[in-house]
Amino acid sequence: MKITAVIPARYASTRFEGKALADIMGRPMVQHVYERAAKATLVSEVIVATDDERIAAAVRAFGGRVEMTSPTHETGTDRLAEVAAKIDADIIVNVQGDEPLIDPAMIDEAIRPLLDDPSIPMATLKCRIKTLHDFLSPNVVKVVSDPTGNVLYFSRSPLPFFRDKWNDLKDDAFVCGKLLCYKHVGLYVYRREFLPVFAGLKPTYLELAEKLEQLRVLENGYRIKIVETEFESIGVDTPADLDKVLERLKG
Repeated sequence: MKITAVIPARYASTRFEGKALADIMGRPMVQHVYERAAKATLVSEVIVATDDERIAAAVRAFGGRVEMTSPTHETGTDRLAEVAAKIDADIIVNVQGDEPLIDPAMIDEAIRPLLDDPSIPMATLKCRIKTLHDFLSPNVVKVVSDPTGNVLYFSRSPLPFFRDKWNDLKDDAFVCGKLLCYKHVGLYVYRREFLPVFAGLKPTYLELAEKLEQLRVLENGYRIKIVETEFESIGVDTPADLDKVLERLKG
């Protein structure tokens, strides 16, 4: 099977404009993501999808492949679907352009379910929540799944609620693994034929309520397989997040 990693990258960002080109130890952030995605053993090729010539020029400068996309796309999925329609691939991996520390092994972990089971249209990752702050933060998306690894729900709220323990929640319960709860890792793998189906679905009630596009898949009755990973990355949404990335690389 041909597996293509696509990195949607846009210049405009409310909290950090131009972050795809932010300098990280002499290279733009999008290059770090590109090079790490290329190291995934199951990935055949990597493409940056953008509507901005500044990002496209930076990708070409380091020898990467870029596909120009429409500037009217509202979501990364729409941009991904446009690229998928142009290329020859069986599986498409959506690698977020603001994950410069993503481990290539994470990409392979997310791909594997689609290779093992041809009925799965889409897969993603989760990792254990280790702090009370992450459990309570609306910026950290929580996820619950059934015993076979099918996602039941994503939420920005604490999930599950731990009704009998709520008043006694402390960091220790998460650090020591006493409570089993997970945060969603925003890496998605799709069968190529499922992408236009997903992009063609109308936004749904829960998706709009939580502002989580992946809920549209569940609300329309499709399965999402989720795999637990031990790796953690740092998504760059603000300049402060970039500082954390630099600290980890220098450390």
